[in-house]
Amino acid sequence: MSSSPTHRASTTKDHHLEEIEGVKDNEFNHRGSNGLNLTQTQTIGGMTISPELFEKLYLTPKVPRVGDYNKRFANPTPMGFVGFVICTFTFAMVNMGWGGASGLAGVAGIFFFVGPVLLSLATIFEWIMGNFFPMMVQSLFSVFWLSFGLLQLPTLGLAAAYSPTGNAAEGALSKEYNSVIGLYLIVWGFALFTFWIFTLKTNAVFALIFFWVTVAAWILAGAYFNVGSGNYALATKLQKTGGACLFIVAALGWYMTFVIMAAEMRMGINFPVGDLSHFWPSTDVTLSEAEKQA
Repeated sequence: MSSSPTHRASTTKDHHLEEIEGVKDNEFNHRGSNGLNLTQTQTIGGMTISPELFEKLYLTPKVPRVGDYNKRFANPTPMGFVGFVICTFTFAMVNMGWGGASGLAGVAGIFFFVGPVLLSLATIFEWIMGNFFPMMVQSLFSVFWLSFGLLQLPTLGLAAAYSPTGNAAEGALSKEYNSVIGLYLIVWGFALFTFWIFTLKTNAVFALIFFWVTVAAWILAGAYFNVGSGNYALATKLQKTGGACLFIVAALGWYMTFVIMAAEMRMGINFPVGDLSHFWPSTDVTLSEAEKQA
């Protein structure tokens, strides 16, 4: 005798409930008891990438936020890096006197229309996407190159104010003028050192960039102080040493640019950057809870 419609409906309902519970159990086993996917995180364009790759792409830990602009906008970080390394490579090679180069007036334009433009655009986009640390870094270097570029414009004649006769060339050799720039670079060194501390939460390449650029700032400050004191031989040595440090910075920056672009273009090659984030407490649980509420 066939079962009643009521009995068949009840049996079907129980069967569906068992299937749903089975799916939940599998999901629980895969994600863990706190609901977090233990191996992957949803990030870009509907694709699933690891937290390590996210930090490599954006140079910042994946932090809790409402909404996720990383799914909708392109990664602006390498754009800022390109502007930074072009300025830094040029500045470094001129300081080292490669090819008989001397003075930056001939390439002053890159300190306005290459580095600062790309870095400023990247700063705005990083801010929109909520990437705090890259935003801070790129805004920092944007204003640095702008301010330093002004010093390279001979038409402004900034050094003339330090000469009794109003001669810019004479003022550029004065103790007062060089001490002002030296102090400015010392302050920059402390700012860069502060940023270096926070790069220790990202990766070794990024940390080395800030380490060497901090050293370079203080060495170049010493070069300016020695120019003001008339010790030109030592000033030249310090200038070349500072240029060498900046060359290392630029090379590391170019490598970091290549790494990020390779990851974005899905080249399938894992270029090492020396991840340092695993030395710090994980924020994954907080992130999982925030993503559930978003």
